[in-house]
Amino acid sequence: MTSLNPKNLSEHAPHIVQHVQDLRGKEVLIIGDIGLDEYVLGQVRRISPEAPVPVVEVDSEEARLGLAANVAQNIASLGGVPRLVAVVGKDATADQLRNLLSRSGVSPEHLVVDSSRPTTRKLRVMVQNHHIVRVDYEHRVFVSEAVERAILDQVKALMPKVCSVIIQDYAKGVIGEKLVAEIVRLAKASGKKVLADPHRSTPLETYRGVDLMTPNFDESVALAKFPVDDLRKDPALLNKIGNKLMEVVGSKQMVITLGKDGMRIFEHGDSIDFPTNAKQVFDVTGAGDTVIAALALAWGAGFTLDQSCALANFAAGVVVGKVGCVPCSVEELLEAVQAGESA
Repeated sequence: MTSLNPKNLSEHAPHIVQHVQDLRGKEVLIIGDIGLDEYVLGQVRRISPEAPVPVVEVDSEEARLGLAANVAQNIASLGGVPRLVAVVGKDATADQLRNLLSRSGVSPEHLVVDSSRPTTRKLRVMVQNHHIVRVDYEHRVFVSEAVERAILDQVKALMPKVCSVIIQDYAKGVIGEKLVAEIVRLAKASGKKVLADPHRSTPLETYRGVDLMTPNFDESVALAKFPVDDLRKDPALLNKIGNKLMEVVGSKQMVITLGKDGMRIFEHGDSIDFPTNAKQVFDVTGAGDTVIAALALAWGAGFTLDQSCALANFAAGVVVGKVGCVPCSVEELLEAVQAGESA
């Protein structure tokens, strides 16, 4: 596998501007773990007399969609129609998630309730964009067979309507090998592409049969089980990692996101680098969600993989300039594309 010269994002800008309306109304199926992201924002002016810890004086609080729910709201903000299949508990956090989903243009009607587990919730305490502490409320065990069947019932009903499928794995217990195999089988029977955002702790074989994966650099190294020291000695080893991931999964394409260095696309035996479009980076939280959302929506709407990755790169460049899991709108995307076109 050879590495081609880096591509300029601006060469795809005219197509994106001309065809961005093609994304509107396209339905994308998302299956995965979801959660509620809560932020407590404040100031530190003193140390607690009870223990040597900072006292955060709260200025504001807010709740946002997290995990696969953030993928779904990115699809909605780009003009698509997300069909989100996920598992929630029977609790107040689930009710809050449903309200936030509805307000973000994401229907909560396909959520599966599992009363044996809490809805995943992450509470972050922050001071001037710096994390002081994060508190997680979750139950990281695989869902029961009954819950898995309920997930598949939703997938079967939705598959004929969607243009592409996203498997979003955060290792909270929804995504397992049997479920992925059945999703892939149903998608192939309907002629739909399946994209997976993998988790580094999930066995690579779990994703066998998907059309494309979008791991970040650290996830790709962990999934391929390559020593990091080898990468320091041989920078070209990233191509070997991409090749191994595709071989094990059985896919012909792969996208590895590289943070400030953009992304590398593997296709037809070659690799192509797309540089980042980010003008400023405040927070990379949720950038991977934006990438797979934009990529799946564009690819399913008829863009080529190169064009889809360029659009995803522009969208990711927008969200890293914000704090937390915040989606990219069509207006922000077009502004970024036009700025890149004239750069």
